[in-house]
Amino acid sequence: MAPTPDSPGTAPGSSPASGSSPASGSSPESGPSPASGPTPDPAASAPAPQPARPADSLILHTTDNAVLWITLNRPAALNALTWDQRERVIELLSDASADPAVRAVVVTGTGKGFCAGADLRGGPESGGSGSGAPPSERAAGDVTRMIRRGAQRLVTAVLDCEKPVLAAVNGTAAGLGAHLALACDLVVAAESATFIEVFARRGLVPDGGGAYLLPRLVGPQRAKELLFFGDAVTAADAERMGLVNRVVPDGSLEKAARDWAERLATGPTRAFALTKQLVNASLDGDRGAALAAEAAAQEINMTTADAREGVASFVERRRPTYRGR
Repeated sequence: MAPTPDSPGTAPGSSPASGSSPASGSSPESGPSPASGPTPDPAASAPAPQPARPADSLILHTTDNAVLWITLNRPAALNALTWDQRERVIELLSDASADPAVRAVVVTGTGKGFCAGADLRGGPESGGSGSGAPPSERAAGDVTRMIRRGAQRLVTAVLDCEKPVLAAVNGTAAGLGAHLALACDLVVAAESATFIEVFARRGLVPDGGGAYLLPRLVGPQRAKELLFFGDAVTAADAERMGLVNRVVPDGSLEKAARDWAERLATGPTRAFALTKQLVNASLDGDRGAALAAEAAAQEINMTTADAREGVASFVERRRPTYRGR
């Protein structure tokens, strides 16, 4: 049974994969195909925004067995993120890094959507100096600043979180929502989940780190195919491409995510943090820099209690007990 959230609303993982997602524009053998034609844009069919509610009712959070569950709870809008919701997720991820009681994080959603991307209505970015202002009213650099302070900060918060972050993708992950999932360290998807790069459909270039993340996961040619055509990718095709780690039946998503997250939460937390840093940086530097960083990380890690416990348990031929320190 899902843990009871600290804030009002639905518990994390409740009905995580209910309903169906937009029809896929991909085939099992070839992935997304331009011949399949455009697939529905989830944001275009989302209902009009509802009256504002406190961020903690829209972003549920609870810690259970050392796992922080962050649940996007705006199902009527397919969990599209408003400015204040995004800031709350960033804050929770930052706090998780510093909280020894949190040793792993799960990000998921309620209803039919994981996250349909950014909803710029109702926040500081919807007017004034944000991209929502008419072009004639924008100052030079407004759009750049909006992207840096918004979508890029969210994805960076996931990449830089010092705890392993797992995405439990329960439905549509579109635009920034897809990048939120793909930035996570591990991705478990329900069979009904879909991933959609919607930017080109709207005449936009990808933001939220999409052009950074996708080539590292699937290579430049496949990344361009996904970004150019914007076709929906089924969970099965996403697994085949390497976008997700596992695909499970819709009703098994919460359990699969919980099993992995709780396994991570009993592991050597600092070693995981250093390993995450090494892997994330590995494609950005040369061999010498990578090997030097690896040696430095090992030097740091050997000062932790978990490293000493790991060595001692090997010598004593017993199962280690890691405490995240």
